[in-house]
This record gives sequence, C-alpha cells and structure tokens, in this order.
Amino acid sequence: MKFNKLILSTLIGASLFSAAGMASARELVMGLIPADNNEEMIKTFEPMRAYLEKKLGQKVKMFTATDYAGVIEAMKKKRVDIAWFGPLSYYLAEQEAGAEAFAVGIREGSNSPTYKSIIVTPCDSGIKSIMDLKGKSVAFVDPASTSGGLMPTYMVKHATGKMPQEFFGKLTYSGSHDAAELAVKNKTVDAAADNDITYPKMLEKGLITKESNCIIAESTPLPGSPLVYRGDLPKKLKADIRDAILNADKEIKVTGYGKISHYVAVGPKDYQAIRDMVKELGLKKEQMK
Repeated sequence: MKFNKLILSTLIGASLFSAAGMASARELVMGLIPADNNEEMIKTFEPMRAYLEKKLGQKVKMFTATDYAGVIEAMKKKRVDIAWFGPLSYYLAEQEAGAEAFAVGIREGSNSPTYKSIIVTPCDSGIKSIMDLKGKSVAFVDPASTSGGLMPTYMVKHATGKMPQEFFGKLTYSGSHDAAELAVKNKTVDAAADNDITYPKMLEKGLITKESNCIIAESTPLPGSPLVYRGDLPKKLKADIRDAILNADKEIKVTGYGKISHYVAVGPKDYQAIRDMVKELGLKKEQMK
C-alpha cells in the first residue's frame, strides 16, 4: 500500500510538473498579426525568431493567420506563446487570452515607440478631408487593427459625429495595411486607413508614389505595437524571453514592423489610452473582430 501511494504521489507530481513546464519543454510558437501580407511578416521577423531560438535553447516557430482575430484565438487556445500584436489586438488578447505586453520596438532615428494612423486617397480624387468622405467607399484594414480600424474610427467620429458605417457609403476591410494602400493606388476604393510605418515603406519599394497615394488626415501618436507573451507561461521562461528581446540589439541587427533599432520594456499600463478609446467609442468585442 505504501509503495502504491508512493507511485501515485510521484505520478501526480510528475504530471503537475509537466503541465507547468509544457511551454518550456515543447517548441515555442510566435504569432504574428497580418499587418502586412503573411509572407512579408514572416520574413521581417525571421532574424528575431532565429535569435530567440538560439538564446532560449529551444525550437521557436512562427504562426500567422488570415486575420488579427486568428492570432488572438490561437493564443487563447494556448497554441501561441509569444506574439506581436498591434495595440488594439493586444487589448483584445489581454481580455481573452491573458496576454502581457513586455517589449516594444523603437524605430531608427526615434526615441519614441509611438506611431500614427493615416487616411490616404488617390491624389487626383479631389478628396481633401475626412468630411469629403461622406458617402464614399473606404477600406479599413481589420476590425482589430489600431491604426487601420480603431483610430480611424475615432478620427471619423470626432470629425463628423458619426461612426464610419453611418458616414461612409461603403466600409470594407482590406486585411492588411499594404493591401489598403494598393486598393487606393488601383482606385478600387475612394480612401483607406493605414499608418506611418507601411506608407513610407511602400514608397521606398516603389509600390506606391506620392503622386498616387496622398495623405489627407493624420492621427495623434499611438502607443507602439507590443511583443507579448501568455501570462500563464512559467515565470523563468517569461523572464528569459523578455531579457533576450530587450538585449537583442547588443548581438544582432534587430527587426520588426518598420525599421527597428532596438526594443524597450513596456507593460499593460502603457496601453491605457487604447482601453479609454474603446470605452469612449462604446465598442463591443464583437465589433472589433
């Protein structure tokens, strides 16, 4: 009897240990929202994936989805351990998957992690302001996008007193920031929401020009898009991930969304402005998915 109890106790202890260390024992999965097309996102973050794999001493693979909600859902189901989110998708992952923000990229030549939402139109459209978009066809990026969803909604509401669905003739979602810019270039929409990261990148690549896509509105600064991990990961693993990312620039040329020089620490409190904006607009979860 004592022997059986000892075996049972050992098995239970081993099971609990295994459950607690599951994420550190198996490969880690890094999720990426499709801010740009998935192939581009994977290419962009590959140096960080390889670096993290080396520093942690365990396999790290990447996960993408067709929309922002897919990455949030994957973290909720514990299929994603680390993720790069926009501020709004982080807010949703915080609510649904216990996500914790721990780092944010600083763009080259800047001391701030902030970025801005912009609204772009074909340069020869005659559209000069948000008020001119009444009854027009407009593309946002994704309901869970900050610069391509939440902030332009906020901008339209403040400028017109109406929500985009009421003010525009038609509101669609492009799925990614680069797709939104191309929709403007190809004149399949009258305007689109983007940000000041994708716009200059596409100009540099020659995918759009300042003669094809013109900015008619720009937002106030938004808190930067964070790297997050699941709150239920082992404390030691979270500390190792955080330390690796925050010190990455000492060992490699870091990468991320936009031209990133290094990463700095952030926490949940740094995203209170997003929570306040959601509350002010009265948005429900189902409206942001």
